Amino acid sequence: MYSIMYLYTIISRQNDNLKSIRMSLTEKISADLITAMKAKDKVALEAIRAAKTAFTLARAEKGTDVLSGEEELKIIQKLVKQRRESAAIYKEQNRPDLYEKEVTEADVLEKYLPARMSEEELQNIIKGIIERLGAKSPAEMGKVMGVASKELAGKADGKEISAIVKKLLI
Repeated sequence: MYSIMYLYTIISRQNDNLKSIRMSLTEKISADLITAMKAKDKVALEAIRAAKTAFTLARAEKGTDVLSGEEELKIIQKLVKQRRESAAIYKEQNRPDLYEKEVTEADVLEKYLPARMSEEELQNIIKGIIERLGAKSPAEMGKVMGVASKELAGKADGKEISAIVKKLLI
């Protein structure tokens, strides 16, 4: 027979494992912030601090202490998009130092997003949505985009979704 203390130890370890699996993005970012500080990784530190600040501002604006997972993902997506756009501008202006910084920060933040879907996977899912809604013409693009954007939130960029919907409805 196992002792009670042994069983308690096993159960508490399993609970710790489950907590790490269910960790919210806010908690994961806080933990990664500490790791980046210890590693003295300045680029990661700046990117993660920006995300943490954006979460804090969103919570304050909303007036709650907790953001939903979907809201957290939208914030991270927005930060990645801002950095990619800034990087493109810096590249046009021949500023490789700033370009590299923005690209690296965007890469750090992208690690918090779900894996991107391939174009084939996107097409298959969007075809299913179109069939389910019974859309047949480009006039119904808005209806399809609304459903597709919700279902594919965080998994695909809005521009990609829009391009595929247009292609399939024409």
